[in-house]
Order: sequence, then structure tokens, then C-alpha cells
Amino acid sequence: MTVLTWILVAAVVGGLLLAAVCLLFVLGGFFLTRLLEALVPLGLLVWFLLHGRKNGRGWDKLEGVRYAHRGWHDKPAVPENSLPAFRRAAEAGYGAELDVHLTKDGRLAVVHDSDLQRVCGQSGIVEDLTAAELAAYRLEETEETIPFLEEVLPLFEDKAPLVVEVKPSRGNHDVLTRTTMECLDRFRADYCVESFDPQVLVWLRRNRPEVLRGQLSQSYWKRPEGRPVWRRLALTQLLFNVVTRPDFVAYRFEDRKNVSVALCRWMGVRTVFWTIRSMEELLTAEAEGALPIFERFDPKEETHL
Repeated sequence: MTVLTWILVAAVVGGLLLAAVCLLFVLGGFFLTRLLEALVPLGLLVWFLLHGRKNGRGWDKLEGVRYAHRGWHDKPAVPENSLPAFRRAAEAGYGAELDVHLTKDGRLAVVHDSDLQRVCGQSGIVEDLTAAELAAYRLEETEETIPFLEEVLPLFEDKAPLVVEVKPSRGNHDVLTRTTMECLDRFRADYCVESFDPQVLVWLRRNRPEVLRGQLSQSYWKRPEGRPVWRRLALTQLLFNVVTRPDFVAYRFEDRKNVSVALCRWMGVRTVFWTIRSMEELLTAEAEGALPIFERFDPKEETHL
């Protein structure tokens, strides 16, 4: 927790205690007993809903590394989620964050959006295309094609780790997560797995509990994205932790002051912050104990300025 968060928590707790003491003199022990009877169950409920798994094996391999968002890309020459972007990150000693979708014929495409219009300039849905059909698409007006996960992983063997985001579509969370894990098992790269979809983390918890798993989230009050109110509440406040029990929470950097994020950190859940776009933000994230996912600048160059 940050110093400011500690000060705020201390102020609130101090205020409550002061009020309790004052009322104690007025109402006697009866009030204090009733106050404790209310606060203890409330504290247990918060712990039950939000706590994750502490001290998951392998976190030490992820610490101290800076992660390039969708590879170390740089328009127009090096598109996001392209082999040159991942090669560039690996050669510079950075880890990388990447996104995985499942093609129609069961291949693992490394691309952010299901809809290819933004990154390829032409219509097409990854889940509706075979690997051969996907090969006809070009990234950001370059000659680069959308890579597959088995093409990216060799670049990071015995090098910096990966943050692998699993992006389900149309209810394929189980098969996508299973296929992703089968592919990761074939290579020596270190990694953790994250997703906005809690069902991915549930699958990992049941089937691959040894894998470090993270709940991706942000403030869905600021960005509703068409979700119903109950789901916005649950995702923003990390209430799905009750079933996913993540090793870490990956939260949007500018939304990180969320009270549920602070409570998770206090209870030992690790944090990852995305997406960092300046050296100042990166240093802030690291000072708060989070793994930083950055883009649009070179931390090494900024360090020497």
C-alpha cells in the first residue's frame, strides 16, 4: 500500500476508534460490544471475497523485469504483437505482454482484437478464420503477419518472462486456456497467465494450480463497455476473487487507487500495472511494488537522460 493509502486507512480507523471511545463513555460497554459484533463479520466478509493466493511459486522469476506491452512495438515499422516487436523486446532484455486468441482450426493467434479491422485494416474475426486464412492478413500496413504463440515463445526461452493474456470469445474459455497451457508446456520460457475473464482463472485454479494466475481489471464505471451494472461492480471491485483466488491483480495504472486493489495488496496479492506510458509512471509502479507493463518509450534511454 502507498503512504497516502496508509495515512487514509489510519485516519479512518483512528476516527472510528475515537468515536467508539467517546460513545463508550456515553453508552457504556453495550455499544462497544455491538460495534465489534458488526465489524468482525464485515472484516471476515471482505477477506473472504477479496483475498487471493499468497507466495505462489515462481513469482521471483517475474520480479525486477519490465514488460513491453504487446511486444516492444514502434509504429510504423514495428507493429504491435508482431515477431519483430517480440524479438526486439527479448534482445533488449525486456519481458513482454501478449494476447492469445483461438482460430477456427485451433491455433493460437497472438493478436489483441478478435476483430482485425484496427490492426489489419480489413474485416475479419480471428475465431472465424483458419490459420491459413489468417496468414493473408498484414499488420498495420507492413509485411508482417499475425504470429502464432509457438513462434513467439522460442524468442523468450532462457530470457525474460512473458505475461500471457488469454482472450476468450463466444464461450471458448476452457478450450482456449487448455490449448494455451499445452503450448506453453513445450517451451522453457517463464511466464504468468492473466485474463479479464474470471472463467479462465477458474479453469487454471482447477486444472493447473501451479501456474501463476492474474485477474485483469480496471474501473468499469469509467469504461462500461456495454456490461450490466452487476458485472461492472464485480469486475471493478474484484469480487470474482472469491472463486478465482488469483496470485496477482493486473489493474489499469490510472485506476490503481481503487480501494479493492489496496485491500488485495494489503492481504498479500501481488499487483501488475498497465499500461505505463512514461518513466515517471514506471518508477511509481515499481515503487508501489507492482510489475510494470510499458509502451511508447524506452526505459533504458529514459534512465540515462
